[in-house]
Amino acid sequence: MLWKDQYELGVPLIDAQHKELFRRVEAFLQVLRSGVSWDDKALQLNDTLEFMKGYVVEHFRDEEEYQESIGYPGYEAHKQIHNNMVDYVLEVSKQYEESNKNEDLMQQFGGRLLAWLINHVAAEDQRIANYAREKGVSGNDK
Repeated sequence: MLWKDQYELGVPLIDAQHKELFRRVEAFLQVLRSGVSWDDKALQLNDTLEFMKGYVVEHFRDEEEYQESIGYPGYEAHKQIHNNMVDYVLEVSKQYEESNKNEDLMQQFGGRLLAWLINHVAAEDQRIANYAREKGVSGNDK
């Protein structure tokens, strides 16, 4: 499992969404690495892409609302990081459709998605948790 308890922010909604993102990325990578034909992989990868297009937007919105609610000073920069990732997911999805489901593109996407998720949750999102702890703000209301 890619998820580590040290990634938790202490905000139940956000933590649950992060765990789901990690679970989906891990499943995505397992499909990519499996020995089945590319046609069979492509069906499963399509589902993950569709999920990601919607879920990252929902998760980022919830995380940004939490940042605003606690007065997080890095909100604008964090929002831009989110916007860049949404743009990347949408662009890869578009390229994937236009390239007739290119396998190399999905391999690159899987690697970048995993690296981004770990780095973002383990570093950027931890800054939010640290700020909330310093300010004595509880995440239990989200």
